[in-house]
Amino acid sequence: MSVRCRFAPAPSGSIHVGNARSALFSWLYARHEGGTFVLRLEDTDASRVTEEASRGVVEDLRWLRLTWDEGPDVGGPYGPYRQSERSDIYREMTDRLLDGGHAYRCWCTAEELDERRKAALARGEPPGYDGRCRQRPAVEIAAFEAEGRPFAIRFLMPERGWAVDDVVKGEVRWGSSDLRDFVIVRSDGSPVFLLAVAVDDLLMEITHVIRGDDLLASAPRNAAVIEALGGTPPAYAHLPQVLGPDSKPLSKRHGDTSVAAFREHGFLPEAMVNYLALLGWAKDDHTTLLTRDELVDAFDLSHVSHNPAVFDVQKLEWMNNHYIQSLDEEELAARCVHFLTEEGLSLDPDLLRRAMPIVRERMKTLAEAPILLRFLFTDDVRPNEKATELIAKAPEGYLKEAAEALDALERWDSEHIQAALDTLAASAGLSRTKGWQPVRAAVTGSNVSPPLPESLGLLGRERTVARVRAAAGG
Repeated sequence: MSVRCRFAPAPSGSIHVGNARSALFSWLYARHEGGTFVLRLEDTDASRVTEEASRGVVEDLRWLRLTWDEGPDVGGPYGPYRQSERSDIYREMTDRLLDGGHAYRCWCTAEELDERRKAALARGEPPGYDGRCRQRPAVEIAAFEAEGRPFAIRFLMPERGWAVDDVVKGEVRWGSSDLRDFVIVRSDGSPVFLLAVAVDDLLMEITHVIRGDDLLASAPRNAAVIEALGGTPPAYAHLPQVLGPDSKPLSKRHGDTSVAAFREHGFLPEAMVNYLALLGWAKDDHTTLLTRDELVDAFDLSHVSHNPAVFDVQKLEWMNNHYIQSLDEEELAARCVHFLTEEGLSLDPDLLRRAMPIVRERMKTLAEAPILLRFLFTDDVRPNEKATELIAKAPEGYLKEAAEALDALERWDSEHIQAALDTLAASAGLSRTKGWQPVRAAVTGSNVSPPLPESLGLLGRERTVARVRAAAGG
């Protein structure tokens, strides 16, 4: 059987980078093996799932360019691919489990379960369902049915030890007392994750389940349901956690770690994919930068580390800058357009393209484009606090002389502009840095900008001179 991998998120918001890493590893393995990648939405929890969130999942995956062969929008032979549309299937499979003696109705109330859990802990016993409803007396069942008492349906976990030969972690064992009977259908008739996932993996013929190790405890339960339905469980590969710099699981306390947030902050999908691939996996002990095709060619689950991976934003920024520099001027300009127009700037496409060489090395993310290039696309340049200080500290008459020197240039190019600025600074007894800063502040409104001569060259003589004269007081 050919390899079939799936990514099955619960669409309650933008994909967290840890989930994106799971999606990527599943996609890479399927592509490496020439298999099939399936997108399945686990949207049965109506209290958390929205259509907007579902669209967000799809948008995140498309931005990362993790294309799927089967899924909600493309269809496939094992649909539907939304769990909310598979209710009839889950009911049919539940009936099969009940008829086969692998499941039973449970009338225990939440209060009763809590009371028995506390009693077990008081006796020094591990908490867990005690099997009360496995063999309810017929008279009690009749009484419950007569009063219309709601019931859940529990899976009857075979009383034996379980072992999962995990592709990443190796063999993992559970004792029989570790795996108690568990609910597969709630009292309102809705299927629980443990049932729906197992049924879907079975019917969609998933061969490899690649997911975070926070779901490791679900593996023997998923496998038991699949076996009870007459199937063979898939191979499981549980990935190590992604940690923050403080060595704690990555979460919102480390900032917004959603894929959408990184997209909005100007990271490239090429950089995100390359970086996420290195969270717990490596081609070898020295290769860091890999294209998508190189990742597909090299990916092997045997190279996935057993240890947690630390999410390092600075390394991601370094990698993002590498990919920014690898884009040609036309492509980089096109990717900057969104961030510039979001700031209300009216763009000249040719000027934007010509500006790329002076900013590509300085941009860690595309979101920095407005900071670096705003002065080119608006004449509403108001000096910030530091720029105002630099203008105020300039020697008396310095900016007026700068305007006259620049206006008098025979040729308006970066070479002649630099020479004029250097001559002006030297005549005032200033270093290049101190001599250029007031001009930079006057023209860009900031103390930081792309290289000054090149910036002025792009801005043009008329606009440059006008701004310097305005800063000089007219």
